[in-house]
Amino acid sequence: MARPAPSHAQPPGATGVVVFADGSCIWGKGFGASGSAVGEICFNTAMTGYQEVMTDPSYDSQIVTFTFPHIGNVGANEEDHESRGLGAVGCIVRQEVTPHSNFRAQQEFADWMVAHGKIGLSGVDTRALTRRIRIHGAPNAVIAHDPRGQFDIAALQAQAAGWSGLEGLDLVPRVTREGHEDWSGGHWQLGHGYHTGGAERPHVVALDYGAKDNTFRYLVRAGAKVTVVPARSTLEEILALKPDGVFLSNGPGDPAATGEYAVPVIRALLERDVPLFGICLGHQLLGLAAGAKTAKMFQGHRGANHPVQRVGGGWGASEGLVEITSMNHGFAVDGDSLPAGVEQTHVSLFDGTNCGIAINGKRAFGVQYHPEASPGPQDSFYLFEKFVGMF
Repeated sequence: MARPAPSHAQPPGATGVVVFADGSCIWGKGFGASGSAVGEICFNTAMTGYQEVMTDPSYDSQIVTFTFPHIGNVGANEEDHESRGLGAVGCIVRQEVTPHSNFRAQQEFADWMVAHGKIGLSGVDTRALTRRIRIHGAPNAVIAHDPRGQFDIAALQAQAAGWSGLEGLDLVPRVTREGHEDWSGGHWQLGHGYHTGGAERPHVVALDYGAKDNTFRYLVRAGAKVTVVPARSTLEEILALKPDGVFLSNGPGDPAATGEYAVPVIRALLERDVPLFGICLGHQLLGLAAGAKTAKMFQGHRGANHPVQRVGGGWGASEGLVEITSMNHGFAVDGDSLPAGVEQTHVSLFDGTNCGIAINGKRAFGVQYHPEASPGPQDSFYLFEKFVGMF
């Protein structure tokens, strides 16, 4: 597919635009907040859970292209937030957002986007944009919305061209909690909301690199009491909480940049044989702490239908089993860089990239995907049980 030629021609009625660093534009109907935002454009193939996607802090500084055309049709509600309004800066969709048709909706999606300062663009050929990303990689761009249809394209192009991109960028300080939080809410049930876990349980300290709330709910569901702490918590601060295990959360940005302060703490925890479980960015940081390397992916993995196979790590009769997983990552652990003593436990069946590690002789493992199923399948809850079962 040829890259679209640069064009500034604005079609009649266009109130939204995506401007790429090369000057090419995609026009459509803007919705949500007015203004502009710069980020990396990616695509997500999930058919449900757009509110969870948009509030996933791992999407900080990203613009999500939804391949499923009908986004917004179930509205938005207070229960499906995965963070405090953090996450993607904007989204690109095929069909115009219509009034909701779901009994759980408390707000129209377009109004929710306004309330959370996120910019949307509808009327876009998202299949063509997805092919562009698959062929040319994830581009930097600016998404803009003005109800009057007035845009300074040259300024927007300069903003896109001047942005450094995600490589080398530590975004965790933008999304981590500022203080400790005792987490109590467990799994959700229709008509009852979130259950509460008991106090007399094994204690997990969760390092918040930009976590989705459902990971904490799943830890509670697996039998743990959870204390969430900021990403820059020191070893002494973590150990003072007397954890039975430490959870390394998901998050945005380049793991090598975040690793400058996170990896020394994780290594010290490994030396003390504290049980560790990392997901997504937490998995990458665990890999770096164990001596592996990470790398930027060409297009990344984002969706709720990614097949992952268990290939090692003492899974017994279940080794070789395939899980359907939820993913959101643009960086990955380089499987060829795993040092002696670090075992690859899971691989992607899409492209063979590393999706899991276990450290021999330590109670420490990580997976690249999101086992908390928000949105996505629930094949991977066993990982939370495995972790809590180590204590």
